[in-house]
Amino acid sequence: MSWVSTLARPEIVALKPYEHAAWDPALTRLHANELPWRGLDDESVAGLNRYPEPQARALIEQLAQLYGVTPGALLICRGSDEAIDLLVRAFCRASQDAVLVCPPTFGMYAVAAHIQGATLVNVPLLADKDYALDERALRDACQQEVKIVFLCSPNNPTGNLLHDDAILRIATALEGRALVVVDEAYVEFAACESLTRRLPQRPNLVVLRTLSKAHGLAGARLGTLIADREVIGLLRKVIAPYAVPQLILEAVAELLNPRHLRTLPRRIEQVRAERTRMQHALSQRPIVTQVLPSEANFLLARFKDPALALARANAAGVLVRDARGYLGLADALRVSIGTRDQNDRLLRAWA
Repeated sequence: MSWVSTLARPEIVALKPYEHAAWDPALTRLHANELPWRGLDDESVAGLNRYPEPQARALIEQLAQLYGVTPGALLICRGSDEAIDLLVRAFCRASQDAVLVCPPTFGMYAVAAHIQGATLVNVPLLADKDYALDERALRDACQQEVKIVFLCSPNNPTGNLLHDDAILRIATALEGRALVVVDEAYVEFAACESLTRRLPQRPNLVVLRTLSKAHGLAGARLGTLIADREVIGLLRKVIAPYAVPQLILEAVAELLNPRHLRTLPRRIEQVRAERTRMQHALSQRPIVTQVLPSEANFLLARFKDPALALARANAAGVLVRDARGYLGLADALRVSIGTRDQNDRLLRAWA
């Protein structure tokens, strides 16, 4: 029996997946109960009267090249949110298994656990050590029922990187016992490499990537789960057969062109430069008590009166994220890095 079979829900291991209509674009399609005519004004390449290709091979190969992995290690999803949900549904039995998170962090990990009926185990990041992982506490908390550890690096909302060595030590300690899922939504903005390079040595390591942030495709809802082939095979049983719509497949394949990839480093540098400028400028504002260093495309700032700061931002026509609901961040707001003009408008509001 494989290591994934011993870790995953037995019902999912035994599941016979839905058999979608065979995919062969060279043949006339009279097997999927589709309408044979396009809708009026349908200018898509494949035609929206046809179901899209499940796990579209061309896009998978394109993303595999982008992320430096083999196509077999990759699953495309409707954003990282769907990837998180798939993992919890495939590996956690309701009322029996647990998900471990390190708050303050991205809220969807906890939401997915609650929806599935899994127990949520919290091991807070060390606020007095720049929100580093508490390795000892995390290992102690990983009892037999913990099947997934979610880590976000750079972390949302604090913006700090979690140390690769710490993550890899945790993955090694939990090999055969739990998945260690590293959400790298913001990694392009950080001065580090992706942990995808370590996947061959750590079969229980899973990396989440997204086109929503650095690539500017949040509206496309296209996320990528990168993992051991056995994990991918299991999740393909669970994911909807036509998860990614045809228009998204076509748009993303077109937008990830060489011109886009050539301009990407310049855009990232612009964000980094504005991040540095905003960090300094915000720290000089009398209403701000602290600005945390960030490796992402946002900054987390603490305020003397966060409610007043929110009101002043809104009055200036700017939305910032209220972070006061996160553990230990009762005075904090999160600011995404915008254009220079947008950022200046916020700075004037908080002058």
